Amino acid sequence: MHPEILKTLVTKTDSKMILLVMDGLGGLPVNGKTEVEAAQTPNLDRLVAENVCGLTDSIDRGITAGSGPGHLGLFGYDPTEYEIGRGVLEALGVGLEMTPLDVAARGNFATRNETAITDRRAGRIPTELNKKLCAKIADAIPEIDGVKIIIHSGMEHRFVVLFRGEGLDGRIADADPQTPGLPPKLAQALAPEAERTAEIANTFIRKVEEVLKDEHPANTILLRGFAKYPDIPNMEERFALTPAAIATYPMYRGLAKLVGMTLLDTGTTVADEVETLKEHWESFDYFFLHVKKTDSYGEDGNFEKKVAVIEEVDRAIPEILSMKPDVLVVTADHSTPALLKSHSWHPNPYLLVNRYIRPDEVTRFSERAFVHGGLGRFLAKDGIALMLAHAQKLKKFGA
Repeated sequence: MHPEILKTLVTKTDSKMILLVMDGLGGLPVNGKTEVEAAQTPNLDRLVAENVCGLTDSIDRGITAGSGPGHLGLFGYDPTEYEIGRGVLEALGVGLEMTPLDVAARGNFATRNETAITDRRAGRIPTELNKKLCAKIADAIPEIDGVKIIIHSGMEHRFVVLFRGEGLDGRIADADPQTPGLPPKLAQALAPEAERTAEIANTFIRKVEEVLKDEHPANTILLRGFAKYPDIPNMEERFALTPAAIATYPMYRGLAKLVGMTLLDTGTTVADEVETLKEHWESFDYFFLHVKKTDSYGEDGNFEKKVAVIEEVDRAIPEILSMKPDVLVVTADHSTPALLKSHSWHPNPYLLVNRYIRPDEVTRFSERAFVHGGLGRFLAKDGIALMLAHAQKLKKFGA
């Protein structure tokens, strides 16, 4: 449905919705079963048998989604209309406030030798070391050519940098070769207006390497996702919701903040996140509950650990249901099969739980079973209308 039409139908109610996202949930068969099929999920299976399910495409058929576009679709926004740079999401996720003067970039501490990048993540250095290195860089490089440099640590090897100054432009290709064994790559302007910004970014990289020359394994940096702050309507304006986000990783918190969600402090486990949900249940009517490790283990090619995370979420389902949500959706932003060790284009499981349901005949929580679900196969961005309708937050269209 067109967002402007949907906006005319939404109405504020007391009903509460939960969007439970198991990041990268979908998989491919290994020894005959996907990770979802290999997992023991009695609680999710019961919900499937009593409710309705289907499959979603994050962007469109055959298109592999990044995490940003994948989540934006789940929140009800067309990811092809609102293209958001990863740097912005990371910056917001770590609590930085962006201004119209800023260009944000997502960074990795990395390892290099004389000719090549040997480790894009510097051995996933501890977060505490990351903080020390960011402080060291901040002291040594406060500005470049009148542009203020703001650096903030993330988790493990990740950090964020803001370039703040007049006339900056975020249309810059990643300064990241993406593959170990290749030479370092400098930032490259994608438009004439971005030439100065690219040169400042490259000067920053060179200066950082000088600061880190005696460090190991973090002796260089990679920058990607250069972007300026986008103009995007928030979920309260668009869907008459009071939304909150329960997520651990900065990028997902950043995306949630971008669409107007309140960021709730939480711990690192699924149990911690469910406890946060219970603590704040009365204050919001929409909760985004994010589980990261399904994606992480998929990218690592670790089939067994991805299965274990799915089972951990299944064990948390009774606690989530104890809150008596009016709508619960269990889905993913994209697939990350351990077989591929990367995001993929395969459709995502989508389970809709509500009292006003026409149940289908599916009884198992799995990609293969959901092919036969009553919701069919649809674009992820259309899921918000299903959630709103089943929560009785949509008026009828027309007389």
